[in-house]
Amino acid sequence: MIAWLSGIVRDLSAANAVIDVNGVGYLVGCSGRTLGRLRLGGSAEIHVETHVSEDAIRLYGFLETEERDWFRLLQTVQGVGARVALSVLTALTPAQLAAAIASGDKAMLGRADGVGPKLAQRLAAELKDKAGGLALGAALKAQQPVTGGKDTKPVAADNKLLTDATSALVNLGYGRADAYTAVAKAASGGIDNLDKLIPAALKELMS
Repeated sequence: MIAWLSGIVRDLSAANAVIDVNGVGYLVGCSGRTLGRLRLGGSAEIHVETHVSEDAIRLYGFLETEERDWFRLLQTVQGVGARVALSVLTALTPAQLAAAIASGDKAMLGRADGVGPKLAQRLAAELKDKAGGLALGAALKAQQPVTGGKDTKPVAADNKLLTDATSALVNLGYGRADAYTAVAKAASGGIDNLDKLIPAALKELMS
């Protein structure tokens, strides 16, 4: 089972890359986002997900473990195979995907080719429990200060507070996923009051 490849990019197409590892070329399916970061003749180190079927062995490559993990998770939903999972990861970054699912933003999920309204609804419903904290977790990680060589973790707001603040921003006309992400970032400072959280999230949206 191949889990990692390190080599030279020999070819790029709309959906695949060929990675030369010591003279052996590996055909690797990638999202558009990953392909856009690869360069012909450049070095590449990619995480690989190997799919084995009766008639083929297919490799899928990702520059980041987060994208690979989303690739795996997306395929736990009925109707989502490797092609659709890569399409979703082409249309949305892992952070955008986490926010869209956590906030139930079916319109954002529907941006991906091959994802119609019914599948977008299924993605939002089936992955919500698994992805609901991902957007907040990513925001907390990004905002987490470091003091004296040790991480100092801010206090996270509870889910009801996040939901109420997100709904308030949506009522003001902001997209649900953008609103959720802004609320999550604002909450990373330990804000636990709705009246303070909404203005802080608005500041994030306007920054």
